[in-house]
Amino acid sequence: MKITLYLMTQKGFNVLNALINKKLTPVISEIIVGRDKNIDNDFANEIISICNQNNINYKERHESFKITSNYSIAISWRWLIPDNKSKLIVLHDSLLPKYRGFAPLVNMLCNKEKEIGVTAIFASDEYDKGDIIAQASTRIKYPIKISKAIDLIAENYVEVVLNIFSVLEKGNELVAVKQDENKASYSLWRDEEDYRINWEKHSDDILNFINAVSSPYKGASTYINGKQKVRILEAELESDVEIENRDVGKVIFLKNKFPVIVCGSGLLKLLKVIDDKTQENLLPLKNFRIRLTDQNHIYKK
Repeated sequence: MKITLYLMTQKGFNVLNALINKKLTPVISEIIVGRDKNIDNDFANEIISICNQNNINYKERHESFKITSNYSIAISWRWLIPDNKSKLIVLHDSLLPKYRGFAPLVNMLCNKEKEIGVTAIFASDEYDKGDIIAQASTRIKYPIKISKAIDLIAENYVEVVLNIFSVLEKGNELVAVKQDENKASYSLWRDEEDYRINWEKHSDDILNFINAVSSPYKGASTYINGKQKVRILEAELESDVEIENRDVGKVIFLKNKFPVIVCGSGLLKLLKVIDDKTQENLLPLKNFRIRLTDQNHIYKK
């Protein structure tokens, strides 16, 4: 029995390390490595390094390769996989049938789901509708940054893949069950527009959003006085005060040189703000009288 692995990101890296530690590398046919320039670290170089250290065959996605293994497993894979004789297993960042589709972990954190997890399914013609082979989950508490959530869900990936390898290594068939369509929900793709902060929301919701799209993603965005695009990378809640003219997005206080921003409800202290183009740290602010907005959008109650 041989298995091909399509790997990318920390999740793929953790899984490969776990397979090496469990001495399961003889089951691996080859590794196909993906790269993604849109995240801080796609772990491609780290995956290639441990492949070299452990004499594991690998190819990068753009290189020519032919799959001959009985099974293939895709982890954090973002591209179509050509049809071949290998039975394809896809790992998805949610407890299916909930959050089918794109960016499920980010959207789960934005919605403050209390449980995150991963599902292994057989690939199907319609995305994320395949029969469920295995699941693993972790309960979480807020506030939580997505980097921490990725650490937790990466362990779920390890658990699921080790389970699959254990079954296949013994020569047994994988048992899978159909998804319950009555419980299905979908998670939409996100683009640059979805990084923008809506200051009309409650400060707790804004902080949760900042945490959900932080590193390895670009970070929540806003504009200083409708002109300069910036990223809010770190923030914390401040106790609210009575404000007679609650114009959201305005600086109300400076506390230890950190600006405190008026939200629809509550206040938010900004701890790390960078220029979107130069990545320059913008704190402390040069001007107290600033308003944070969507571009060319002044929030008014």
